[in-house]
Amino acid sequence: MTDAVASSFAGTDPCWLRAENAGVLAGRTVSLLGDGPIAATLAAELAAATGSADLVSTGRLAGGSELVIARRDLCDGSTGPLRAAVDSCARLGPDGFAVAGDGRTVAITAATERGLLYGYFHALRLGPAVLSEGVQVVQEPAQPIRMVNQWDNMSAGHHLGSVGRGYAGDSIFFRDCAVVSDRRRIADYARLLASVGVNALSINNVNVDLAAARLLTDQLDDVAAVAGILRRFGISLFLSVSFASPVLLGDLPTADPADPRVAAWWRQTTERVYRAIPDFGGYLVKADSEGEPGPFSYGRDHADGANVLAQALAPFGGTVFWRCFVYDAHQDWRDRKTDRARAAFDTFMPLDGRFADNVVLQVKCGPIDFQVREPVSPLITALRSTNIAVEFQITQEYTGQQIDVCYLAPQWKQTLDFDADPGGNGPQRTVASIVAASARTHGRAGLCAVSNIGDDANWTGHKLAQANLYAFGRLAWDPGLSSDAVLDEWIRLTFPTSPAGVHAGVRDIQRGSWPAYESYTAPLGVGFMVTPHFHYGPSVDGYEYSRWGTYHFADRDGVGVDRTTTTGSGFTGQYPPAQAQRYEAVETCPDELLLFFHHVPYTHVLHSGKTVIQHIYDSHFAGWDWVAATLDAWRGLAGRIDEVAFQNVLERLERQLDSAREWRDQVNTYFWRKSGIPDAHGRTIH
Repeated sequence: MTDAVASSFAGTDPCWLRAENAGVLAGRTVSLLGDGPIAATLAAELAAATGSADLVSTGRLAGGSELVIARRDLCDGSTGPLRAAVDSCARLGPDGFAVAGDGRTVAITAATERGLLYGYFHALRLGPAVLSEGVQVVQEPAQPIRMVNQWDNMSAGHHLGSVGRGYAGDSIFFRDCAVVSDRRRIADYARLLASVGVNALSINNVNVDLAAARLLTDQLDDVAAVAGILRRFGISLFLSVSFASPVLLGDLPTADPADPRVAAWWRQTTERVYRAIPDFGGYLVKADSEGEPGPFSYGRDHADGANVLAQALAPFGGTVFWRCFVYDAHQDWRDRKTDRARAAFDTFMPLDGRFADNVVLQVKCGPIDFQVREPVSPLITALRSTNIAVEFQITQEYTGQQIDVCYLAPQWKQTLDFDADPGGNGPQRTVASIVAASARTHGRAGLCAVSNIGDDANWTGHKLAQANLYAFGRLAWDPGLSSDAVLDEWIRLTFPTSPAGVHAGVRDIQRGSWPAYESYTAPLGVGFMVTPHFHYGPSVDGYEYSRWGTYHFADRDGVGVDRTTTTGSGFTGQYPPAQAQRYEAVETCPDELLLFFHHVPYTHVLHSGKTVIQHIYDSHFAGWDWVAATLDAWRGLAGRIDEVAFQNVLERLERQLDSAREWRDQVNTYFWRKSGIPDAHGRTIH
């Protein structure tokens, strides 16, 4: 085993890349045709999977090979499964691959080594089926960008090397204001990401302090070393940078994008980065948001700000990811017309078409902030002349913080499958198809997500939270996959030696987890109601009078936010006509989003037939009941699943039960006191 691939996982949980899953290749002879760092990674992977480097022939096609992994242009004169695979991938892009087999030989081909790597990992997902006679697989990703964002700090936060909104330990990238010297876990992580098709990684928090700004300067050699690790797995490295970097680093008195000195600074800095990292991906920027500096300080707009960085990156093929999480953080709670949900659309839609070709607007999936239930951001469906990337959050900031189990793929699927214009005369415009069309038209588009990993032994703190990292990669590759299909893959690969009863038990827990979490937390799309700053546990009025603009407006008569065009903030008018009409009318607004769009009386009758107040009571009791039943079911798996995973999940479920009780009792009590309406079932409300 070479250092091109970390096989030991540095003593950590191998997640879904367990050695048992590579057992299908044990003892088989392999030919590998390719070159470069990714080919070296593949050679190491194959040596481990087959059990011996002597079984792997590199650089030539050995007779009698049972597995052939070959770059397409190196396959002249091939026959059999290899010919079939070559023909199948003739029109695929650089990340696509083809797999073909005749029961004796399996061939994996692609235009690039990165495609070969993806094909290899797909073969492991197939398991014994990859050896079946007549196996035929042709795949390529739905969009070119499949990116994970680390929110890792160098010096900010509670202690050095912390992770912003991280719930699984400290950073695997930084310690003591520097890049870590032991980088084995970085290689392990790159391998996990590559196995699900992720091809880009930003390694530091979007809230950039001075220590992180120095990644562009005196830390650059260490950043280049990390880029070298990621390169072996086909992953491009990105850096989060401060818009005010020229000022933050003490080089200029201004960051005004119209100042020639600023443009020259970014050009010179970027040239220096590319000398150290020739395949550097580019920059990720959070500007004019939550205290981060931006172009507004100089009377400029976001196109002005993004384009000055884009111009510096353009000669090298680099990309600027410009986050659209921008809103007025000083909103007055008395003002019901100013609406944080409107901010991204109001800010960026007037600029559509003004951004450089290598700028990607990174738009949060919902208009607020990764709540357990939000509508799709209307900015995603509206942008037509700008590259877009939809941003999800794998780390569970508002969905249980990897203490409460919450499988998020069903939530993401609802976003990806959202139809912007139902009943329209043209082709269906789902979010997934909009992103894919943006990629075809503008060249750069995709999906991004905030990572959920840290230096915890099992990576994610909660063993079952590993499913969210796996699911993001798989859905970024193929948004057409169902959340259940992805879940079944993850269970089979993560618990390969466990009996079917364990698989069924884990499946039931994961499938029920998001609806259950929603049922005992914030009701009917109203959102938040969390402890300020920490965002875990109930605080119904925690943000109700704050400057952050996350209100529910509960009073003695009713609850919810009026976002209609008729009487409210006008947010519904940002959607295409069919969806705007659907959300505007209380009669057609979906129950699960009712309080996001409307302020209604507690006695309002939902489509379910329940009143709003009775729904609040019933759902919060049901949510706690689900956690209690799930805890009992998990205890029943004792001795049938590996002990480390069992104890980890047991401890988390016990904590979740306490949390669900607090949510149930506090939310129900709050609304009982507000409304004065008792529970129809006579249950005790504290």
